[in-house]
Amino acid sequence: MSGMDIDPIFPRGEKNEAYAEYFTGQSYLNTLTTEGVAVSNVTFEPGCRNNWHIHHASSGGGQILLATAGSGWYQAEGEDPVSLEPGSVVQVPAGRKHWHGAKADSWFTHIAIAVPGEDTRNEWLEPVTDEQYGKLK
Repeated sequence: MSGMDIDPIFPRGEKNEAYAEYFTGQSYLNTLTTEGVAVSNVTFEPGCRNNWHIHHASSGGGQILLATAGSGWYQAEGEDPVSLEPGSVVQVPAGRKHWHGAKADSWFTHIAIAVPGEDTRNEWLEPVTDEQYGKLK
């Protein structure tokens, strides 16, 4: 895997073309399972991040992120950004506006687990601007 300075647990998968419009930069998606619980391995090139988004559900729902390689960011609306390193765990409740992605100088990989719930859906919102992202230290 040339160009990666991390050793991922799962293969990084193909370029994430299906959701490319919701990312700034290049990401890769390896869907691990969709039976019962959707689990995906998501890899971000340096500087890549997804748009602000919300995981909606009438009950249950949300997302769990398990950082497995590299270094990244998670930020919920109105909160300080959180640095993610291998072993970091983020519980994103349904209804919370947030984004996540790689740091500017590192690849980043996380396992994304869609928490089962009723009437679950994702709402993709505006990109994280270069100005907002550039302030992260």
